[in-house]
Amino acid sequence: MDPQLLSIHYGDPLWIAIAFMCGLGVKTAGLPPLVGFLIAGFALNALGVKEGGFLGVLADLGITLLLFSIGLKLKLRSLARPEVWGTATLHMMIVTALFSALVVLLSYTSLPLIGGLSVETALLIGFAMSFSSTVFAVRILDESGTNNALHGQTAIGVLVVQDIAAVVFIAVSMGKLPTIWTLALVALIPVRWIMFKVLNRVGHGELLILFGITVALVGADLFEVVGIKGDVGALVFGMLLANHPKSGELVKALLGFKELFLVGFFLSVGMTATPGSTEILIALLFIVFLPIKVAIYFGLFSLFCLRTSSAWRTSLNLANYSEFGLIVGAIAVSSGWLSHDWLAVLAVVLSLSFMISAPVISVRDQIYERWRAKLNWFERKYRLESEKKLELAHIKAVVFGMGRMGIAAYHALENSYPDNIAGIEVDRERAAKLTSQGCNIYAGDATNPDFWIRAPELHHDLEWVLLTMPNHQANVNSVLRLKEMGYQGRIAATAKYHDEEDELRELGVDYTFNIYNVAGLGFANELQALATEENHTQR
Repeated sequence: MDPQLLSIHYGDPLWIAIAFMCGLGVKTAGLPPLVGFLIAGFALNALGVKEGGFLGVLADLGITLLLFSIGLKLKLRSLARPEVWGTATLHMMIVTALFSALVVLLSYTSLPLIGGLSVETALLIGFAMSFSSTVFAVRILDESGTNNALHGQTAIGVLVVQDIAAVVFIAVSMGKLPTIWTLALVALIPVRWIMFKVLNRVGHGELLILFGITVALVGADLFEVVGIKGDVGALVFGMLLANHPKSGELVKALLGFKELFLVGFFLSVGMTATPGSTEILIALLFIVFLPIKVAIYFGLFSLFCLRTSSAWRTSLNLANYSEFGLIVGAIAVSSGWLSHDWLAVLAVVLSLSFMISAPVISVRDQIYERWRAKLNWFERKYRLESEKKLELAHIKAVVFGMGRMGIAAYHALENSYPDNIAGIEVDRERAAKLTSQGCNIYAGDATNPDFWIRAPELHHDLEWVLLTMPNHQANVNSVLRLKEMGYQGRIAATAKYHDEEDELRELGVDYTFNIYNVAGLGFANELQALATEENHTQR
């Protein structure tokens, strides 16, 4: 029997059930379920439960699929933007220096675990604390539907740069340099053509899902064989398929599996080690300095000319510590640089940063509105192309979200508002493509409070707002922004489920459309028109 199957502990399903109950409990309280998963991990650890191996496998699969999904959506050009690589590089240097200096100062005290640490070890701890969590940030962006927004793409770009730095560090610190076979990875360029052909033939069902999981795991294993961290392999293989027309469909197909497997990650974080009072005290000390880390992000993003709201949102996406800290801790412990108790410290730091950051992100726009005047002091006069002012004073109908539903709605209203309709698309490349096809499309994020500052005259003559974004929470947030602006016109929104329609109506949406019902109605109308035409022809 497969040794991996033997490692599945009989109690693991019970732990998953406990994770479900904790996740449901915190969701009811208005917090992201991942907070409940972390709480479940700590509770199980406190009860003395030991993980049998199954959750670790789930966690590894979740991270592999996560990075593969990031690769599917990642544009290499986004990494070349100064606000991405510049912020990532400078932030790592500044935060590493600050946190290292803090640890060095504390090393002269009698504080347990820190007293007597060397400068080299302090630098190691500072370096680990400079990273933000890829898992957490992408999970939050998925929930809010803002992966393709400027702040989402910028955050993901920064995280990818950090991941590259992490891979280099792990290779050097463990003496595990890539083998000569790394050069053979150049062969992936022609292999990409083969993968494209296979992806064209797998259809839209279970074979598509199996193809995605296979490619992600093969990519991870292949890179491990040549001495490079497997996570990088999953990311690279995702990037190889990023330009395929079905890449977006593949991301959606893998979403449920990725979410399920990541439950194992959040549970395993809470179960890493049992913290005592000393470990918790030191962890709280690092948590106190988390706002400084976030402030440095905000300052650097502002320096690179992001609008205040975009800099604020991007910074909060990264307002946490990273699972990379646990990896660094494990390396340091195995090398004898740190005591085993530091694993508990790092696990608590990581978990607490998640538990603090998640609820803050849920109210970040309210905090921003309160602090807007003070935060605007850091904003530079120069604007990035995607954040420049929009001249939309003449617009009477606007469609937010230019997917298939949005495009259909846009063309349906085009005859009624030939020169007074606009589409707003969060994906800048898609907006540019639609503009080149003759549509009046602008890049923008309707959920961003500063979108209406970019287009101050838009709501003056606006009669219709159509919300056709695929993410329900994005539609909800857009309605809230419209109501805050005092918009009095009509609002129509799409939804997938009846409870989503109910929520939108409660917020003041005039018309809701279930996309499945509308699709069926459209098919029936087309069929009726075809039958009528045939009857006329026969006569």
